[in-house]
Amino acid sequence: MFLVLTVPGSARVGKLIVFIGPIKFLDQKDLSQVGIIGPYRGGGGHKRGEWVEIGQVEAFLAVGTFGGFRRAADALRVTQPAISARIRALEQSLGVPLFVRSQTGLSLSAAGRAFRPHAEQLLHAVALARQAVHDLRPASGSALQIAAALSICTYVLPDVLKRFQAAHPKVMITVRSGHSKEVLEMVLGGQAEIGLARSLQHPEVETLSLRDDPLVLVARPDSQVARARRVRLEDVAGQPLVFFDRGSSDWTLTHGLFRRAGLVPNVVLEVETIETAKRMVERGMGLAFLPHLAVVNEIRRRRLVGLELSDAEPLSRSLDVIHPRQRPLSHEALALLKTLRAAVGEEAEAPRRRARKVER
Repeated sequence: MFLVLTVPGSARVGKLIVFIGPIKFLDQKDLSQVGIIGPYRGGGGHKRGEWVEIGQVEAFLAVGTFGGFRRAADALRVTQPAISARIRALEQSLGVPLFVRSQTGLSLSAAGRAFRPHAEQLLHAVALARQAVHDLRPASGSALQIAAALSICTYVLPDVLKRFQAAHPKVMITVRSGHSKEVLEMVLGGQAEIGLARSLQHPEVETLSLRDDPLVLVARPDSQVARARRVRLEDVAGQPLVFFDRGSSDWTLTHGLFRRAGLVPNVVLEVETIETAKRMVERGMGLAFLPHLAVVNEIRRRRLVGLELSDAEPLSRSLDVIHPRQRPLSHEALALLKTLRAAVGEEAEAPRRRARKVER
């Protein structure tokens, strides 16, 4: 792989071609085959000594940063003679000394100071180029892009992806998060192959519902309202309430519950995340409607209790997988979907298993 950096004509030096990684010197035949020599043949071409290798640039920046060849060699994990050889080759290529020695030590020359910012930009470009190639994973594996709602990223994906990675260690996974609308946009825009959201329907995507994930009204176990377990919505409206993520589907769903009943909720706190809202409830600062998946462990450990509304319908939602109708899923996406189904099925079965144990 190579990068071609065009230098302004006033510099009178044509183009600088930088190779990523170890290379062999190419002759004119090689250059003609890859289409490089043509653009600058008229300028006299390049001689062997004019090639600049990435290792030389790395050595230059290391010496400039650490102020000496030995420390630069230690940082790059090469020998000191190797660093000296790279600097010497780079100076020969550029035709100027990059360092000056004095009684106080080694320092950059005027040419070295001029070259340094460009060297830093070059290594940054190389890093981006390597990452772009790495993301394709053509030899070592494949790539899978996922978009998921914030709460699903937090409470569903860690266990699912751990299981998936154990079975498919060569698959590079990228996870992007956002609200359900943003997840839909990423899937439709091709930034993600599949999306994970709640109760999401759109004519251009296939929607597969994995399980229900209702919003559950939770309270601290020792609070007065928790003793009843069944409460009226009017009584809940008068209690201190913690709402989260203003503008999200959960926020809208919860507000709609009170609005349809002609009630104004007593919201004492609005926070950004589910996790923050959950911690506020645990400290007795109010009640909150939170996703069941987010509080199932706290309810199981009696750190929170779920309350049932006696005069209102449950805030029901589904955990959905979406993907474009016109694009078939890759093998990796199908494998992830299989893992998701298995994990979600086991999570749904767990309460029933515990109930059977109690009955025995």
